[in-house]
Amino acid sequence: MTAASRSDRGTQPERTSLAWTRTSLAVLANGVLLLLGRTHSALQFVAAGIAAVLTVSTYLIGLRRQRILARRPLPGRISPGREVYLAGVAIMALILLSGLSLTV
Repeated sequence: MTAASRSDRGTQPERTSLAWTRTSLAVLANGVLLLLGRTHSALQFVAAGIAAVLTVSTYLIGLRRQRILARRPLPGRISPGREVYLAGVAIMALILLSGLSLTV
């Protein structure tokens, strides 16, 4: 283990928190942008509602992941859980739904 990697271990929880916070803010911005237009379809409201729920859940997943990585000694299993993969799939679905709602 190099000196740089030893000093870098303490910043992993902070980097994880920042990444999840950025992701939740991006999802929130997506929902807000859907509602800023002059005309609104029902699909845009549905997509904005899904974005709001996904924003909160993404932020909470990030907090949980940060707590796991801050534990010392690290737990035996720190690989992403099912909720991380589900959040990724939900974000991809939101992207498709947002694009579809803007073209209708």
